Amino acid sequence: MSANTWRQPTGDSDLSSDPGQATPSADGTPGADPGPTASVGASGRSVRRFWSARRIPAAVVALLSVAATGLVLYDVVSVRAGGPAMRWRRRLAEELATRPLDDIWMIVGAAVAMALGLWLFLLAVTPGLRRLLPMRQPTGIPGTEIRAGLDRRAAALVLRDRAVQVPGVQSARIAVGRRKVKARAEAHFRDLEEVRADLDATLGEVVTSLGLARQPALTVQVRRPKKG
Repeated sequence: MSANTWRQPTGDSDLSSDPGQATPSADGTPGADPGPTASVGASGRSVRRFWSARRIPAAVVALLSVAATGLVLYDVVSVRAGGPAMRWRRRLAEELATRPLDDIWMIVGAAVAMALGLWLFLLAVTPGLRRLLPMRQPTGIPGTEIRAGLDRRAAALVLRDRAVQVPGVQSARIAVGRRKVKARAEAHFRDLEEVRADLDATLGEVVTSLGLARQPALTVQVRRPKKG
């Protein structure tokens, strides 16, 4: 396993490693439903995307929830013990009781709460880790299944190194996405169509050799370098 790949058990959706580290593990739940984020490799078996652990958002939400709950609980206990309610809670209750629903601050508060809820919902239902591209699962290994992912920047670096080796290519820029690979090259000699054909064939072989579960479509553009 190279330094730019990542392994994860097929049944675990939380990744404890950062991209760039390899962590071997065994499959915990074979045959689980891959869900809408699955793709199919060349072997015909579904390959799921890697899911982010979302540790920072989860920690922030947990800390804010604990702080708010603790503050309200402290105030309630203080009132039950015969003390006065905190000023901010009395003011909040008064504002909520007297302000109309079409008040600008009520609308702004509702919009902020809705935006935060939508953001948390999207974090919960989307995999994240878009930099990792799932690779095909090897077959013929009984007892265990290995999941591997390739960093998109590492894939772009490999493609760029092969692109500049094509005769006539002076420089190349590669953008690797989940579904598309866009290559833009500058050729300082040879016919542009010949360079584009060689570049398309070379990069097509490299993309196939990466072993991705979903092979992205390749787009190649070749032009002359700007003068000056």
